[in-house]
Amino acid sequence: MAYTPQHDVVSGEQYRYALTNFRIAHEKVEEQRLQLQEQEKQVALLRARIALLEGTNQAHFGASKLNGNSVDDFSIKNAASGLERQINRWAAELTRTPPVPLNELRQAALVDVFDDDPAELGPQTPNATGVQVQSLLRHAVSKTMAEGIVNCLIITNSPEANIQLTRIHEHIFSRDPTVAAVWRRQTFSAAVETCSVDMSLFFLSEHMPNLTQLLSIGADTPKASPSGAVIPVLEAAYDFSRMLHSAPSSSGGQVDAFYRAFVPDVGAAMNPRHIELVKRCQRTERGEPDRVGATVFPGLVKVTRGVAGQSPDAMQTVVRRAQVICECALAGGVQAPATSTPSPVPQVN
Repeated sequence: MAYTPQHDVVSGEQYRYALTNFRIAHEKVEEQRLQLQEQEKQVALLRARIALLEGTNQAHFGASKLNGNSVDDFSIKNAASGLERQINRWAAELTRTPPVPLNELRQAALVDVFDDDPAELGPQTPNATGVQVQSLLRHAVSKTMAEGIVNCLIITNSPEANIQLTRIHEHIFSRDPTVAAVWRRQTFSAAVETCSVDMSLFFLSEHMPNLTQLLSIGADTPKASPSGAVIPVLEAAYDFSRMLHSAPSSSGGQVDAFYRAFVPDVGAAMNPRHIELVKRCQRTERGEPDRVGATVFPGLVKVTRGVAGQSPDAMQTVVRRAQVICECALAGGVQAPATSTPSPVPQVN
């Protein structure tokens, strides 16, 4: 008996119904493909427009160049290391050849570090040591650099105008980080090229008034002198700040980032996620709690926020931990009220 193949047979109406659905589905897929292509074109045009406004004309976002179109975390760490060494050289030279007794230098630094609150000061050692004075000097300069230069957009030689411009940037950033990035970089394209001596003296008078008065730092102070050498340090800090704020970051096209500095307070609990010890801490090695003795260089955080309509909360990523010396390494030279929580990284409203 010959085998007769079996065939599935459907009615003409079912066949036409299936064919119609297949055609509709195919048209929908093709429509979605065209929409995606159009979106990619619009994104490419937007990126090209942003690059044109920034004056970079970069082929793509995310180039990792310090002297090129953008700045990345690795370049920032290298630049920060150079600035840290310059601060250390100034503090070491001033401690090696102090124009005033070390005890007076330590006392002035402590008053500046604690924002003119002498009630918190009570060093156990009657005679200041070089490590104490050098570390406190570095802390005072780090605080000046963080609060006065990095965390405030220095665009003009007017402190009041710079404060207003910083507030404008924070307001724009809270609404749309991409617009804030374009505004910030366009604004920095017209910023002062260098930090003037008057601006440096303003930073010192605001954040290091007692040390400035004790060391007689003024407009006529030679920059080559141990006291006046702090002026080139602040000028280098301004160049570092301008590098952070004026160049496109390598965060890509979805988010834009800007950088802020933070300085853990003297006497604060040590948080290993935010600090890095520059000297061994014997108490920590024994499992005992210890506190910050001095911050010798600020930490840096990268603040990002999603594009408009997405991720409204700012996200902070520690790019470089603050460089800290603990209290036991300072031989108990700095005493401050214990704090239950570590010094927080700066918050952005």
